[in-house]
Amino acid sequence: MTALRVLNLEFNNFNGSISHSPTSNLQSLEFLSLSHNHFNPATISSFFNLLKIKIFKSDNNTLVDETVSQRSWTPYFQLKVLSLSSSLARRPTRTIPKFLRYQYKLQAIDLSHNNLVGQFPTWLLDNNTRLEILNLRNNSFTNPFQVPYRPNPHIRNIDISNNDLGGPIPTNLGLVFPNLWHLNMSQNAFVGIIPSSLVILVSLITLDLSSNYLSGTIPNHLAMGCSNLAYLKLSNNKLRGHLFPAKSNLTQLQFLYLDNNQFSGKIPYSLSRSAYLTAFDFSSNSLSGMLPRWIGNMTKLAGIVLAKNQLEGPIPNELCEVKQIIFLDLSENNLSDFIPSCFNSLNIKHVHLGKNRLSGPITSAFKNSSALVTLDLRDNRLTGNIPDFIGNLSSLSILLLKANHLQGRIPIQICLLGNLTMLDLSNNSFTGPIPRCLNNISFGASDQKSNLGSRWIVSFVSGASTYLETKSHMNTGYDLFVAFFSEVDARQEAEFTTKNRTDSYKGNILNYMSGIDLSCNCLSGEIPLELGDLSNIRALNLSHNNLTGSIPTTFSKLELIESLDLSHNKLNGSIPPQLIELNFLAVFSVADNNLLGRTPERKGQFGTFDESSYKGNPLLYGPPLLNSWNKTRLPSNHKGEESDGFIDMDFFYINFGVSYTTMLLGIVAVLCINPFWRQVWFSFIEVCITKSFCFFVCDFSQVVLYFLKYVALHNDEICICLYACS
Repeated sequence: MTALRVLNLEFNNFNGSISHSPTSNLQSLEFLSLSHNHFNPATISSFFNLLKIKIFKSDNNTLVDETVSQRSWTPYFQLKVLSLSSSLARRPTRTIPKFLRYQYKLQAIDLSHNNLVGQFPTWLLDNNTRLEILNLRNNSFTNPFQVPYRPNPHIRNIDISNNDLGGPIPTNLGLVFPNLWHLNMSQNAFVGIIPSSLVILVSLITLDLSSNYLSGTIPNHLAMGCSNLAYLKLSNNKLRGHLFPAKSNLTQLQFLYLDNNQFSGKIPYSLSRSAYLTAFDFSSNSLSGMLPRWIGNMTKLAGIVLAKNQLEGPIPNELCEVKQIIFLDLSENNLSDFIPSCFNSLNIKHVHLGKNRLSGPITSAFKNSSALVTLDLRDNRLTGNIPDFIGNLSSLSILLLKANHLQGRIPIQICLLGNLTMLDLSNNSFTGPIPRCLNNISFGASDQKSNLGSRWIVSFVSGASTYLETKSHMNTGYDLFVAFFSEVDARQEAEFTTKNRTDSYKGNILNYMSGIDLSCNCLSGEIPLELGDLSNIRALNLSHNNLTGSIPTTFSKLELIESLDLSHNKLNGSIPPQLIELNFLAVFSVADNNLLGRTPERKGQFGTFDESSYKGNPLLYGPPLLNSWNKTRLPSNHKGEESDGFIDMDFFYINFGVSYTTMLLGIVAVLCINPFWRQVWFSFIEVCITKSFCFFVCDFSQVVLYFLKYVALHNDEICICLYACS
């Protein structure tokens, strides 16, 4: 084993200590990889005796700093490749290991994801003049970011993203590193303009300056000089002016991200020269004008994002020629007219056309789009019915048709959408009953909502180059795959109203979100009992309709529901007490119905709901309502009179019956027990009977005689009056 030159232990489950292993005695070792294991923390100095080591990798392990007595040690080796990604997190100093100051032959170094602090280590570039790869991403390095004075023609890849670097980008960056292939300075605090020296980087393949505070315009010569550029990302800055230079030589460009800036004007024709363009994102700018018709010639386009601009006019029919499109987002513009009926891409997965001025019916567009996952047409002026072919979109997971002028019944074909997780038909004019077959849909979690597939990446990765020999395992294509895929996920999002607010869901949160919103329509009939089978649903809103009947007791099976709104309907009956079993319910409303009886027991989540959840139900009582002890309000006969009094009719009838029975039994008991009171009672009854008889026989007869005498004396006058009335 003393002659062993290569030892690769990566991607195993080894544990224990490596410090005192026989590894340190392998004097002929040139390649050592301990990456992705579970070794106990070891000091870097444990490997200082490996005289011939050239490549050392220990990613995703834990290496600690040298002790005070060891810091003066100088390693006997000179490394070419050092990769310690995610390996230095437990070091108390959080600074770059001291032994690196004695390394002068490094060609590749990766210290990413270690949260290292201190000033940017310019000395690494000064000491290692043959350095090709420098990866310091996701640390906490601070100003100043400086480059060496002497040019380094060997360096190919610099990644200093996600640090705390600021100030202007060095103006001589392109002069010092003239042969750069990949430059990533994103997620820092750089200010100022994009230096013009970048235009001489003719070999540059990827450039990422996103998420900084850069201002000014895109240099005119950037689009002419960097002819090999395939990936350009300038998102989340303060760049202004025209979107892109009028003249462009970026014939190899595949991915272009200029979103969240201050660009204005029209989409330039110069982009049409980038025949390999696969995806672009110009969202959140101030672009105006119409969608260009030449976009139909971009046959390789898979992603188009133009949301949150000021584009107007119709969607051109030429867009139908883009057969490879997967992601289309034209939302929040001023687009008008009909949706082109020719739009039937078989590959498209996500369509966002919401918040425009699109009108007319949902024609045969998307009829054959069997791969469609998201269809967002909310906040437009669409009319007519939901087409029956909706049931053929078997992959559909998100259907948002909110705030249009759609009408008719909700088609039962929706029940064929087995993958549906978010359904929003609110603020339309739908009539008829709620389909009972909705329980055929599971409304469960789905990662398809944010997954755009790997086909986007393959074409780009195939063109990526390997910097060093295969044994170094440091291929930039892998890094680009990971970074781009995460950005695609971040762009896929959907708005949905739940818990009395509208939120935007994206990424993993979008995957787990599920809900039905049928509010603000003209739906009638009873709430189907089958809706209680939707145990995975998190939001259900049926408010502002004409629904009747009672609240289904099956709703107690909605185990994951967080928001339940049944307000502003004509529901009657009582609130099922079983609903207190809903442990995740955060918002609940049955306001403005005809419900009666007692409110649910204030346990669990129901102990958090206030009076607003129950208001507008006159026959409903119990806490938190103010009429906690009474159920029926007596009407007031006077307009200005206070009518805050209540009477419990059931309590009144029971109290009256008990009191009457008690009094009667008491009298009977006294008469049976006491002879004296019995004699008095019967004497009293006899007197009452006698007086009553005298009244009818004597007094009443006198009244009759008096009346007859009066008639005899005034007979003539009575006759005259009767004659006049007739």
